[in-house]
Amino acid sequence: MDDLSRDETADVAVVGAGLAGLVAARDLRRAGLRPLVIEARDRVGGRTWTRPAPGGAVEAGGQFIGPTQDRLAALAGDLGVATFATYHAGRTRIDLAGGRLAYKRAKRLLTDLERMALELPPEAPWAAAHAVEWDARPFDDWLRSSGEPDTFGVMRMVTAAVFAAEPAELSLLHVLAYIRSAGSVDLLTEVAGGAQERRFVGGAQELSVRLAAALGPGDLRLGAPVRGVRQTPDGVEVSAEDLTVRARRAIVAVPPVLGGRIEYDPPPPAGRADLHRRMTPGSTIKINCLYGAPFWRDEGLSGGLMRDRGPVTVTFDNSPPDDAHGVLVAFSQGDDARALARLPAGARRAAVLEVLGRYFGERAARPSGYLETDWTGEPWTRGCFGGNFGPSGWTRYGPLLREPFDRVHWAGAETSAVWMNYMEGAVRSGERAAAEVIAALGTP
Repeated sequence: MDDLSRDETADVAVVGAGLAGLVAARDLRRAGLRPLVIEARDRVGGRTWTRPAPGGAVEAGGQFIGPTQDRLAALAGDLGVATFATYHAGRTRIDLAGGRLAYKRAKRLLTDLERMALELPPEAPWAAAHAVEWDARPFDDWLRSSGEPDTFGVMRMVTAAVFAAEPAELSLLHVLAYIRSAGSVDLLTEVAGGAQERRFVGGAQELSVRLAAALGPGDLRLGAPVRGVRQTPDGVEVSAEDLTVRARRAIVAVPPVLGGRIEYDPPPPAGRADLHRRMTPGSTIKINCLYGAPFWRDEGLSGGLMRDRGPVTVTFDNSPPDDAHGVLVAFSQGDDARALARLPAGARRAAVLEVLGRYFGERAARPSGYLETDWTGEPWTRGCFGGNFGPSGWTRYGPLLREPFDRVHWAGAETSAVWMNYMEGAVRSGERAAAEVIAALGTP
């Protein structure tokens, strides 16, 4: 990219070069407006990240696409990024304290949640008849009073896998809103027929790389953390390191926890500032282990693991589509991730590989490459998969998620009513924010 300059002008300053910001920039350019995208990292892609590793690149961030994620699929088609099926043939290793009976009983609880979620207006969960009651109740409390005490471990595993958070950190309404935004529990949790059904050839970050390549010359600034957004009588001034962008409008397309670190002049309404503090990201460490081949397939294993305790509770076969090498990806989430992060690097690796060796054999404990990504330690993310509301969050701050602040508009996966916190939600949020700006400014 071009060297950073002290002053720039644009029609719209876009803060964040993840999928939301880059999709917004694409739509603004199509409308004849000039965006300038400002990104703190030295790369595009946000919470998608294809990292080099010994033996081949791996997916360190968001990577899946599934049914009903139509805007994401359309984007991939427009950009020429193909998808392939997530490998899921064979046996999934299941180790649950209550056994398969506990899992079946947990399915009944998930069915109850799905039924309750249907009562929510998708665009306004806070407006449901029982919203105040459900939002005041921690999800942990609802689970413990469900009459199925032996299912708590299973439900805690499912909660951590979907939200990267503990049940006590979420309100019941947040869980219901999540289910409503996806459409069903199965769409959230399944591989075949669910959100984990397919992956992107070359990695999900390739979508952002191609969107960035289509921007105009000088329309992207990397390595420029935004420090302030000042609204003036004529527009906005967005200040980053060694850069000030004067524009007619701004789109802030970063996670709420990061949006709260920006200094706004004038300050946003108190509720908006509280939203940034209260919508906290989940805790996730994602570990990719590389091998010469996906040997577990020869043993009739899918590479999938579900367990309700320990440093790793979920795994997938993350091998590339040509099977040039094998990859197992392991997730540590919620309190498990926080505990794992406190260990020295060698102890973390040993703890993860002990789990893989136990369920996939001795070879799994000896990868040729090992790469962990602790998203809570990433300064320009501060956690994954996305932001979560605890008790009373939705009813207090939900109406502000998408509400523009004068000339400042909000995007990001957290702001989407459909597939919230997923790449689909990020794409939809970018399209929505761009449409708001285009409606406000008109087209040249």
